[in-house]
Amino acid sequence: MISVGDKLPAATLTRIGEEGPEPVALQDLTSGRTVAIFAVPGAFTPTCHSAHVPSFMRTKDQLAAKGVDEIVCIAGNDPFVMKAWGEATGAADAGITMLADAECTFTDAIGMRFDAPPAGLIGRSKRYAMVVKDGEVKILHLEESPGTCEVSAGEGLLDAL
Repeated sequence: MISVGDKLPAATLTRIGEEGPEPVALQDLTSGRTVAIFAVPGAFTPTCHSAHVPSFMRTKDQLAAKGVDEIVCIAGNDPFVMKAWGEATGAADAGITMLADAECTFTDAIGMRFDAPPAGLIGRSKRYAMVVKDGEVKILHLEESPGTCEVSAGEGLLDAL
């Protein structure tokens, strides 16, 4: 599992752009920048939808004041779902970047894969938040339970900065 001090692995995630799905190289997104990344088990799932995303919408300005250039949400859904979820929650309008890790490649590479077959969640992510500066993990908050959003909430990350 990834730890504080580790560099993020090379990974390409996906978002919906003006012409459809487009790749986003995580290295390009974090190079020379400070980025808050949070991951959720799934778009539209209860805790993710009602607690995790809203926590970063509430704290976006305070995180920016502490040097965070961008906030990125990652989930193991397809980019169409992530776009719809960003619109439904207001995260897209708030400036939060919604990225899909549909094949779970990045999530697997950092050791954060989560599977819960009874809930229909396969190839998903554990709930976490991290601050990455120039590709290096500076802060990492991992939840013990996928249904909990405390240390990985925007407020938890803000308190750690």
